[in-house]
Amino acid sequence: MGTGTSSGVPMIACDCEVCTSANKKDKRFRSSILVQSSKTTLVVDTGPDFRCQMLRENVKHLDAVLLTHSHKDHISGLDDIRAFNFFSKKSMDIYADTNTQAAVRNEFYYAFSEQKYPGIPQLNLKTLTPTPFLVGDIPVTPVLVWHMKLQIYGFRFGNFTYITDANRIEDPEKEKIKGSEILVLNALRKQAHISHFTLGEAIDMATELKVPTAYFTHLSHQMGLHSEIESELPDGVHLAFDRMQLQIG
Repeated sequence: MGTGTSSGVPMIACDCEVCTSANKKDKRFRSSILVQSSKTTLVVDTGPDFRCQMLRENVKHLDAVLLTHSHKDHISGLDDIRAFNFFSKKSMDIYADTNTQAAVRNEFYYAFSEQKYPGIPQLNLKTLTPTPFLVGDIPVTPVLVWHMKLQIYGFRFGNFTYITDANRIEDPEKEKIKGSEILVLNALRKQAHISHFTLGEAIDMATELKVPTAYFTHLSHQMGLHSEIESELPDGVHLAFDRMQLQIG
């Protein structure tokens, strides 16, 4: 649904060529994906754009949320889960590790108070571990990656693997990714960054993992124009863009 990030740059009025581009592929909401089968719908991450993304895609039903980590650009839209609570008449399952759960409890403290006022988000926290699990009929394999010194989660769904906010993947976790047909991986910009893969590093990782098709997400405006960067990429490697849809097995 979304491919962008603030990348630590203040969100102020900007006249850079990406921000003012007429190309819809340069309009980047925060990174998130929706995974859907015939019976189940889940979302990975609920950033500040979560409400807009759900409305834009006309999502009427949601079974669960998977959170990759605790940073604000990945959890701060969680309050808007209340609309799905209202229509489903039940709490939303939120899969998160203990560190992310602590951040959620702190950020949305009112959802966990003893005396709850009507209409607050109803969150059912479920502890995420490296053990594979099912959400409805969707199998999920967690993949541990490093976001500088913070260990966070990516996820494999069948032949599709999604990883964001990483700058290192250890060998045992690479084995979980190998065999995927499609890999979505973060690539913040061309220049070195303390906690994200650069474009070159992301290309190298996709090549090492031997995944036939890779899409890069969590793109900063510092990456440059979509059309220009796309033309520089090797075969089988692309920039992701908002509202992109993929068929996965």
